[in-house]
Amino acid sequence: MKEFLVDTFVHHRTLIIFLHVISAVIWVGGMIAIRFAVHHSLAMIDDPKLKMERALDTLKRFFTIVWPFVVVLIMTAVLMAVGYQFRAAAMDENGNVINEYMMSIYNTVHIKEMIWVIMSINLGAMMFRRHKAEIALRDGNLQRAKDLLEMISKYMVPINITLGVIAIFIGVVLRNVH
Repeated sequence: MKEFLVDTFVHHRTLIIFLHVISAVIWVGGMIAIRFAVHHSLAMIDDPKLKMERALDTLKRFFTIVWPFVVVLIMTAVLMAVGYQFRAAAMDENGNVINEYMMSIYNTVHIKEMIWVIMSINLGAMMFRRHKAEIALRDGNLQRAKDLLEMISKYMVPINITLGVIAIFIGVVLRNVH
């Protein structure tokens, strides 16, 4: 399997890196647009039920667009991590460190991967909360719907934006290694 991943990366390196970068841009950029543009526009709607309906629809559309890019981002991350052969440059077959600098790079790759995983879990939680808010609104519980969405806009999206920017920066650092 490792040979297949390395071979795939070697023969499709530019496409894999492009798909990884564009996926990160769409995901993180989309969250920035939602949080700092759309959120403020929705706040200007006076009718609370209409505001909630628009927010739910906006998030549903965003999640529908972004989740395939999240899958592509994670798949390309694995291809790049294996394809660049960071582990082989850092450790021998027995797991002994052979190059301290490359070991730090290898560890950095894992940190970046963990950031994307945490962001993915957070995204899943946001999608779940949005769904629960939609049910609450349908049942006439406007306050419950508002409470569910408020957590997304105040905490969950900003956390993912911050983590995403950090992951992108780490990606630039790692790209400069090669």
